[in-house]
Amino acid sequence: MQHSYLSKFLKNTACIAMMALAACALPACSDNDEPEPVIQPTASGLFIVNEGNYGAGNATLSYFSPETNTVAQEVFYRANDARLGDVANSMTIHDKLGWVVVNGSNVVFAIAADTYVEKGRISTGLTSPRWMHFISDEKAYVTQMYDNRIAIVNPKTYSVTGYIDVPGQEASTGSTEMMVQVGKYVYVNCWSYQKTIIRIDTDTDKVDATLEVGVQPKSMVLDRDNNLWVLTDGGGWDGNPVGYEAPSLVKVNTRDFTVAMKLEMNLGDYTPTLAINGTRDRLYWIQNDVYTMPITSTELPATPVIRSNGNYYYGLTIDPERGDIFIADAVDYVQNGRLLRYDSDGASIGTVATGICPHAFCWKK
Repeated sequence: MQHSYLSKFLKNTACIAMMALAACALPACSDNDEPEPVIQPTASGLFIVNEGNYGAGNATLSYFSPETNTVAQEVFYRANDARLGDVANSMTIHDKLGWVVVNGSNVVFAIAADTYVEKGRISTGLTSPRWMHFISDEKAYVTQMYDNRIAIVNPKTYSVTGYIDVPGQEASTGSTEMMVQVGKYVYVNCWSYQKTIIRIDTDTDKVDATLEVGVQPKSMVLDRDNNLWVLTDGGGWDGNPVGYEAPSLVKVNTRDFTVAMKLEMNLGDYTPTLAINGTRDRLYWIQNDVYTMPITSTELPATPVIRSNGNYYYGLTIDPERGDIFIADAVDYVQNGRLLRYDSDGASIGTVATGICPHAFCWKK
């Protein structure tokens, strides 16, 4: 049924709670009467983007120090005495500023990466923003849902300066997600109700090529050979208007923008995210459990490196220096989540608390 897919879809994008009232009764939804010391970012650390509950306005930002194995919660709120808003989706760091994209509130915050203090925001001209990618100090792209355009922004003036039209998409169902760059080209996976990767020429700010890779390409990384690896989710439900198929891991050759290899998984597998290590020669992804393989592999691994054991894995990242595996566990979408840490062999190192619905990560290096 479409209704059942919609519920799953909203969970994957907004970690929706069963009732907003129950969600707002949680500590993350109320003022903190006993503030804890804010851990200042170290030379290398991990920002954790916690979505919060859809409609509750309780998204938060956490900071984890791998050196001390400690986490600071709600660092944006503690530094600014203000909330991030509704459904934080991603974060990127450029020139010592962290850019936090909050898609439910249609805003992108710029914060000092060393103090968490807000320096500015892009708050007009955006429709459910998802990810941000810098082309230069004065130009960046912001992808969007429910819009068939990618926003062009000037980070210096915190303003939208134009849009990139995405061919074949309608405004009401448009969807663009993650971005990676090779030379002058930016590659974007089009996720919700889509099947394609698009290529943007940054000289002209126009889409110059489109490639079909499978139903709903959800996540994307770039390897050391400048090949794209794309993880699809297969559509999520039997009746999806763009199709329902087994999720797949797709290798795309950026030199001629063609599909070089497609490795199919099992119909109905849950595949929310794909990650790559610091040397960009080993892939990691969630396929119910966590799997890994070198980029030279031509077949999927038979066994996972980390089993979920009933946990709901929602996000994934790899320490670019140590190679440790970090998994975001959303628990039940209502209470605070967890950050699970493993070494590269899959041995548990520890667990710390996060905010509600931890999903995306951003490394401070």
